[in-house]
Amino acid sequence: MNLCDIREVRALLGRHGFHFSKSLGQNFLVADWVPRQIAEAGGGDQTCGVLEVGPGIGCLTRELCQQAAKVVSVELDPALPPVLAETMAGAGNFTLISGDILRLDVPALVEEHFQGLTPVVCANLPYNVASPVLKALVEAKRFRTITVMVQREVALRIAARPDTRDYGVLSVYMQYHTRPEILFDVPPECFLPAPKVTSSVIRCQVRETPAVSPACGEEFFFRTVKAAFALRRKTLCNSLCTAFGSQLGKDGVAEAIARCGLSPTVRGEALGMEAFASLADCLWGALAKK
Repeated sequence: MNLCDIREVRALLGRHGFHFSKSLGQNFLVADWVPRQIAEAGGGDQTCGVLEVGPGIGCLTRELCQQAAKVVSVELDPALPPVLAETMAGAGNFTLISGDILRLDVPALVEEHFQGLTPVVCANLPYNVASPVLKALVEAKRFRTITVMVQREVALRIAARPDTRDYGVLSVYMQYHTRPEILFDVPPECFLPAPKVTSSVIRCQVRETPAVSPACGEEFFFRTVKAAFALRRKTLCNSLCTAFGSQLGKDGVAEAIARCGLSPTVRGEALGMEAFASLADCLWGALAKK
């Protein structure tokens, strides 16, 4: 069965009485070059165990099973396991887990299914949960690489550099933990049903150690980052006051910014990773004196 042939896909879905769910962000691939290139980009081989989120009817899953030692796919929609039982029949290295990836214990899943293998992620993520799923996969601290297809705007945010429109909390978070690289775009006509947006495949090489190591620790570092982007159109000082103004006052926040050598009119989106680390440590030190 050709899972990228629209006629065969429609017949398959009809046999199982399947209907697309907008709430689950379902768009199935119907261009055979896309799952092939995603699987190749994922870098899975016979030393790897691949975690896939949202297998759909299994077109990417099949490609992954041909490359990797083992593939574990997590699917939320209870209507799809019967479909996958048909399309993945005979794939001895495939395991399906019915459930919500955001509610599963991902480290425990990896320990159970990928013993002796290098865990990687390769998936066509549902659009509506891409960001929280990425964060859950990063926080699991188990994967060598995370290669996913997401909306192009999400990929641009992940890979964005300082002083650009797309740069924000997600950019800093993903670049703190990984080295992201946008690989290629996928137009809407490659899907059934066709979405209204272009998609992109992005590979995130997980860092062995974070990009920076602020003395204040990771939790306070990201508290600072989130505060810096709280009021994007305002100065960094005004934005930081949303989180630290009640303790330090505006003058105290301004002093911490000045100690970092930053302009009093700078905005949060201008700061790179090192600048954020320095700022977080200055704020931490100022709060410690209170």
